Amino acid sequence: MNSEDKRVEGKDNGERANGVLSSRSLNKIFPVYALGFERRGGEGDESDDGGDPIWRVIKEEAKLEADEESILNDFLYSSILSHDCLEHALAFVLSNRLQNTTLLGTLLMDIFCNVMNDKNIQRAVRLDVQAFKDRDPACLSFCWVLLYLKVFGVDIHPAARIGAEILLDHATGVVIGETAVLGNRVSLMQGVTLGGTGKEVGDRHPKVGDGALIGAGATILGNIKIGEGAMVAAGSLVLKDVPPHSVVAGIPAKVIGYAGKQDPSLTMKQDAPVEFYEQDTITSAESGSTGKLSYFFSAVFGFG
Repeated sequence: MNSEDKRVEGKDNGERANGVLSSRSLNKIFPVYALGFERRGGEGDESDDGGDPIWRVIKEEAKLEADEESILNDFLYSSILSHDCLEHALAFVLSNRLQNTTLLGTLLMDIFCNVMNDKNIQRAVRLDVQAFKDRDPACLSFCWVLLYLKVFGVDIHPAARIGAEILLDHATGVVIGETAVLGNRVSLMQGVTLGGTGKEVGDRHPKVGDGALIGAGATILGNIKIGEGAMVAAGSLVLKDVPPHSVVAGIPAKVIGYAGKQDPSLTMKQDAPVEFYEQDTITSAESGSTGKLSYFFSAVFGFG
């Protein structure tokens, strides 16, 4: 280890010792932790949360928010600060949102806690929390994911298979059918439908590959594949397979370009790449046609 590495390591250790994790150290720790490191410390260890950086930061953020907004003290204490782990806090929040006169919150709390004993679910929870914080510019802290983001107003069949690091941005109007499959690192905007055609039985819903980005109001119907790293433009109607890393738009959707190597679900850039506009201009000038760009605007925005 060289002197620079020792200096950086010493700084990270100092940050942890002072109870503060910088943005740089968080970015370094969280992806590694989310990929499978288990919580350090034995039973009864008061520093147990030191092995769970996301939970540690959520508690620190809740304390700061309570100091700034005293009216929220009881809410923040009951929702976050009174719990010893992220799973219990999440179970409490979900139970309070779902309880009614016939399904008591205490019963739901027990159910959620039992479900979240599964290590794979614990890992997925942390990946999803990190996905929201990383990709949603309106989400300014990790505790906001737990406390304030709307996770209802969606219709997801319980048999649908959904990966980790999923972002349902705004969530309202999202419909995911029974046999639909979402890979890892997928981002869905509001109003997305992953449905059947109404003519099929059995396996009849879309399969969305890792890293895909589905724009607002897009409708994808049938047992078709959305390739890894593909992007479906807002308002599109997709009825056929979408090649990996391609950009599709329109009604019905057509390939209008390619998204490049980086997953669009992570960049959240929902416009066509510069190369697409440049090539479309050249092609249009040479052929005298309106080109794909006009098709893109006509299909997605209703003019062109």
